[in-house]
Amino acid sequence: MRLFSSNKSDNTFVAQKGLSVSVDELISMQQYLPYLALKQNQFTSNRAGDVKSVFKGRGMELEEVRAYNFGDDIRDIDWRVTARKSEPYTKVFNEEKDREIVVVLDLSSSMVFGTRNELKSVTACKMAALIGWMTIKNKDRFGLLLYDGQNTIYFKPQNNMRNLMAIFKKISDYSAKVLQNQHRGDLSKALNLLEYSNKGKGTIFILSDFYGFDNDKFKKIAALSHKHQIYCINIFDRIEELAPSDGVYAAQYEAQKTVFDSSVVSFREAYKEYFMQNHNMLKKNCQQFLCRYMEIRTDVPIFKQLSLV
Repeated sequence: MRLFSSNKSDNTFVAQKGLSVSVDELISMQQYLPYLALKQNQFTSNRAGDVKSVFKGRGMELEEVRAYNFGDDIRDIDWRVTARKSEPYTKVFNEEKDREIVVVLDLSSSMVFGTRNELKSVTACKMAALIGWMTIKNKDRFGLLLYDGQNTIYFKPQNNMRNLMAIFKKISDYSAKVLQNQHRGDLSKALNLLEYSNKGKGTIFILSDFYGFDNDKFKKIAALSHKHQIYCINIFDRIEELAPSDGVYAAQYEAQKTVFDSSVVSFREAYKEYFMQNHNMLKKNCQQFLCRYMEIRTDVPIFKQLSLV
């Protein structure tokens, strides 16, 4: 989407910086790991060395049965003990070792948009890199499914730096490539590859704006959630939530063009309502299928927004 303003003082143009991401920028995301570790004391790993884990796994070995606490996964409720005690009890499992962490990186056309700091595609790439660094630090295996709206590239989860650097190189190349060749595509179809490639249980992070992801398309994520822990990370630009400052604007997306006046109160209210309806639908689907929902804005540094606890 391109947005042009008749008000020259309005700063809604995409700056040169933040259009694509370099390998060096992806490598530099490692610097935020110590900061994030301060927020992640809740999840501790059973691995040797007491490495802090930022991913809460559902292991195979039963550790204990205890009273249910708010926020516990309802899939782990022990219904026999619950019936006997007349109050909910949940099973606690040991965290799996050498777990598979896969990032689904959406670089389709709707992600190639931004008015503050950087494009949504760039924010998503940086987030993917940060998850990659956290995975390697915790001695898990990191994989990537990259989708540009037309092509699907899959890196099988591995626990080595060579694989991580190869992933960073591919992410960097495609972040620049999508600026020239944008494809709308259908992310739900790209997720089919994970259904056949990942046989064991793991964690899947889906980095997308979930544009056009209605209830029917969410069924693919729902299917994956039966076996994997799913994080839906919704990446959005500030101007998608709030209409631009008062003025007359011309907007274009592919062959569609329109002109609108953002100073009209009814327009601003309808603009925000449309955003909230889409967000609420995504949140509702995540809640229904036990997926974790997060939001990342393009205009605020990732490490200031991220909280996996």
